[in-house]
Amino acid sequence: MTEAASPPPRSSFVHPHEQPLPLYSVAQVREIEHRAAASLPANTLMARAGAAAARCLLEQAGHDGSLAGGWPVWLAAGPGNNGGDALMCATGLHQAGVPVEVCMPVEVKPDDARWALGTARSAGVPISHVPPASFERYGWIVDGLFGIGLARPLEGMFAELAGRIGAHARRCGRVLALDVPSGLDSDSGTIVGGAVAACASHTITFIGAKPGLYMGHGRDLSGTLWVAPLDIDADAIELSTPVARLNAPDLFTDVFPARTFASHKGTFGSLAVVGGDTGMCGAPILAARAALHAGAGKVHVAFLGSGAPPYDPPYPELMLHPLDTLRLASMDALAIGCGMGTSERAADVLADAIALDMPKLLDADALNLLAQQAPLAQALVERGAAGAATVLTPHPLEAARLMGCDAATVQCDRVAAARTLASRFGAVVVLKGAGTVIAAPDARVAINPTGGAALATGGTGDVLGGIIGALLAQRLPAFEAALAGVYFHGLAADTLTAHGIGPAGLTAGELAATVRASINRLIYPARE
Repeated sequence: MTEAASPPPRSSFVHPHEQPLPLYSVAQVREIEHRAAASLPANTLMARAGAAAARCLLEQAGHDGSLAGGWPVWLAAGPGNNGGDALMCATGLHQAGVPVEVCMPVEVKPDDARWALGTARSAGVPISHVPPASFERYGWIVDGLFGIGLARPLEGMFAELAGRIGAHARRCGRVLALDVPSGLDSDSGTIVGGAVAACASHTITFIGAKPGLYMGHGRDLSGTLWVAPLDIDADAIELSTPVARLNAPDLFTDVFPARTFASHKGTFGSLAVVGGDTGMCGAPILAARAALHAGAGKVHVAFLGSGAPPYDPPYPELMLHPLDTLRLASMDALAIGCGMGTSERAADVLADAIALDMPKLLDADALNLLAQQAPLAQALVERGAAGAATVLTPHPLEAARLMGCDAATVQCDRVAAARTLASRFGAVVVLKGAGTVIAAPDARVAINPTGGAALATGGTGDVLGGIIGALLAQRLPAFEAALAGVYFHGLAADTLTAHGIGPAGLTAGELAATVRASINRLIYPARE
């Protein structure tokens, strides 16, 4: 069997949630590919990509029995190198005894892809130019239409095919995309040209992971993801720093405080959650409850408005105060903004809080005040220039207000937006949304893989603020506190969803106990 039909070993696949994988832009992947190919025989990387895809399909089919009984695999091959990958995948499956059918509406053009076409024809792979009327008789569908090089919207027969493949994936599953689902911008997670993109139940991406697979539409369109490095050590190839890393426990576990027998409540810090104007007391209470569960030693709530409860019956451990009666300067960290409103008094409170020398998190109305009042924004800029620890947690619209643009502009390049805000304010920025981006002023960036639709409900942002605030109070550095808070917040939603508590109907208050369980499971057993 030639290399083209010899699938790589199982160890060559990486499950993305297991480590903080580097995420590469299209330009970086092209450079890695170019440098690696220079030291290899011609066509090697395309052969490896096709073989990796074949192995991926064979292993998945072995689990679900989808190719039992001789069900064929149908592969769509586009006119570029993604089509060549599909042809080599078909060749590997065909030589492994799996019936295949390739549809190539337009003959492939690049030299590597032409080689793959010749290899497939020599192996006896059946190739047609017309797609079938129905996909129902196929065990798997493979999307090899377009990969990371697509620069214009899908049109005509390709748009129609992508739509059909996506509809099949949503209805039946068992669709494997090669590198990226066709039509997805692998840098941003947007749909190229805003037109149409294929949807896959599974994606195998080559050489390295791409940021767009984890942001915007990427997570919905790519399904279960594997990375096939193709025996290339991308880290050993000297190029610019990856666009980002995938957020994972290895990035933050080492900075959590030890829980020794000699610990006391002061060891783990005092957090004040500041907010709650009249009629909006629930938001800071949600944040404070989450902070308790995330391990803060003491949690206070300082209410701006009237009508606040004297204590929280489910959690009497929380200390509730009118704002004027709590000395914020005595705290180890602040989380400010939830339910605070944008009144003149709220602006004065925020100005005083920014001036305090302690780590702090700004969310919700605190961010809106920054966008509305230049003196507040300038005070935060000066604080960042002095190296003070601050975390901002905007959603896309709040980020747009801070940047003076619209939310669509933010969403078109979420990494760039987060970097811009982090640089401007000298703060760690948590740009919330599908594929939350965490950016530090020193240019470190991570994209979070946990969480999903279960978090699309009121109050979950307050919970996130409380978690990160609690970690700041425990003296985690700001970037690592943000990484850990976002990761555990999303993981709690994923865990509850797996047990039927979501995605529909999950309430924000249900997250805190699961966050606590995840922290204890992932952080502290390793220290025993």
